[in-house]
Amino acid sequence: MLPFDEVLVRLKDIVSSEVGERRVLDKDVAEALGIAPSYFAVLKKRGTIPFGPIADFCAKRKISINWLLYDQAPRSLEESTEKYATIRYFRRINASAGDGALNWEERYETIRIDEAMVKLLGGRNHLKHIDALEVRGDSMEPLLRSGDLVAVDRSRREVKEGSVYVLRIGEELFIKQVWREKEKGLACVSLNPAYPVIHADPSEVHIVGEAVAVMQKEPARGEV
Repeated sequence: MLPFDEVLVRLKDIVSSEVGERRVLDKDVAEALGIAPSYFAVLKKRGTIPFGPIADFCAKRKISINWLLYDQAPRSLEESTEKYATIRYFRRINASAGDGALNWEERYETIRIDEAMVKLLGGRNHLKHIDALEVRGDSMEPLLRSGDLVAVDRSRREVKEGSVYVLRIGEELFIKQVWREKEKGLACVSLNPAYPVIHADPSEVHIVGEAVAVMQKEPARGEV
């Protein structure tokens, strides 16, 4: 981290564009930070950087706080950040591959995915449609195993013959291969032959989204 004096020089350069042609004083910086000049003088003497006010100062002016405090170029930060993205992960919701799961909740975490997965899921602008759920049960083996993390695309709800969907029937959540039947119903099929086909009227089935990828689990980052 840069020392207080160097940070102050940068702050004065920024504030100079706001005060006109005159020389920028410490009290001008204090005012821009929302700090009393007398208290700012104490911080300066101690070499203590006021992180909170500086964070607000940078946010209002759309300035990189990393540049101000660490001399890190904004573009280098963008390049590092762009290697990863996050999607919502509903840890407490299991897409049952067996007999259904009565456990839909609104709380979620976020998990990090790399650029290769971002591209597979349709690009950064499409990630708002993607959620991650965990599979429970063995009815979709060998394609999906219990504990697999699947990416669900909520924008893809129109049934395509033979595709795999997360769907809700009543209050139960399943992950199944879906086929249309001649009688205009839906057949929700398990890949494990030990499980029977679930026949349902389309009005009774809510398609949450299509399962589009199996992902590696990454450390969760924050719960919402």
